[in-house]
Amino acid sequence: MAPDTGQSPTPAPRVSDEAVTDDGFLRDLWYFGAVASELKPGQHLHRQILGEPVLFGRTHDGEAFAMRDICPHRGIILSTGRMVNKDGETTVECPYHGWRFRKDGSCAAIPSLTADQAEAMELSKIRVRSYPVHEAQGLIWIWFGADPEAAPDLGPPTLDLPEGARVKMVEREVFNCHVDHAVIGLMDPAHIPFIHRQWWWRTEKSVHEKAKKFGPVERGFSMLPHRPSSNSFAYKILGAKPETEIRFQLPGLRTEYIKVGNSFFTGFTAVTPTTADSTTITIVVYWKHPIFEILPNAILRKAITTFVRQDRDAVNAQQKGLAYDPKLMLIHDADVQAKWYYKLKQAWRKHRQTGDPFVNPVKPATLRWRS
Repeated sequence: MAPDTGQSPTPAPRVSDEAVTDDGFLRDLWYFGAVASELKPGQHLHRQILGEPVLFGRTHDGEAFAMRDICPHRGIILSTGRMVNKDGETTVECPYHGWRFRKDGSCAAIPSLTADQAEAMELSKIRVRSYPVHEAQGLIWIWFGADPEAAPDLGPPTLDLPEGARVKMVEREVFNCHVDHAVIGLMDPAHIPFIHRQWWWRTEKSVHEKAKKFGPVERGFSMLPHRPSSNSFAYKILGAKPETEIRFQLPGLRTEYIKVGNSFFTGFTAVTPTTADSTTITIVVYWKHPIFEILPNAILRKAITTFVRQDRDAVNAQQKGLAYDPKLMLIHDADVQAKWYYKLKQAWRKHRQTGDPFVNPVKPATLRWRS
């Protein structure tokens, strides 16, 4: 039975109502950081996550690492410098004064010091914050802990992929909104006939009533495996009898699994907060299906970019109204997933603040809507 079964509209929590920290972001979770192929040995790149500048690097022998992308000396961005391989050790060199930092964030060298000055300073005590990272399935995950010194106390996310599955395509867009609005905009089923109206996906005449079964998963919920909607041409081209499942997990991970016999298509979407009013959407696609082996990648890429940019434009336009701080509402059943998202955030914060076990607030439910 679905929670909150009353039929009167429910006020939607505002971002400020959800906040424990000033930014309203969740901590003590693994966030998507980068696609592994973006980092070659001896290279680094800059990202902004949860309002923090992050340098992702890969040592010359292939190990991924991450550190705060600011030099503690004079505050310049470290990733504007170079990677140095000396005596078998990779360090990040600051472009301003040449200070070098190991993958664990400790200082390895300050060129301006004389030998006796360097010994007196104990360089290893000068540190840049480093972040735990985990690389698997072509993805690099980064742990954002409330306590910078604490080690991760849960394992990184794992996608349900066949062994050896490889990343086939990556697309990235920026939404000019807080992460909450980006997450809800992507999981909202009622906007599809209006924002994504096109011949190959939905048309105005194809709207009909639907009923989907949901259940809890680890730190989230799943639209349980089912036959895709009959009013979508995109699913029909997969042939046979496709089965799809859509999972959502904190902090903002949405994965759609489509299986057709021994073939599969998996679309992983990471909704990653960059700042309080900017969110990066990264779509990573895996597949093993004959149609995608002959279909030009440009066609699939065009379909994905069209879809996500329609969401981007809608959410960006929404910000003009939100600037007036209106009271919002969530209705049944189309907005129940949004309610679950807010409840999951509240439950996670309570768990981390009190130390009590995390209790997933989502219960098995069948939700009905028209789209």
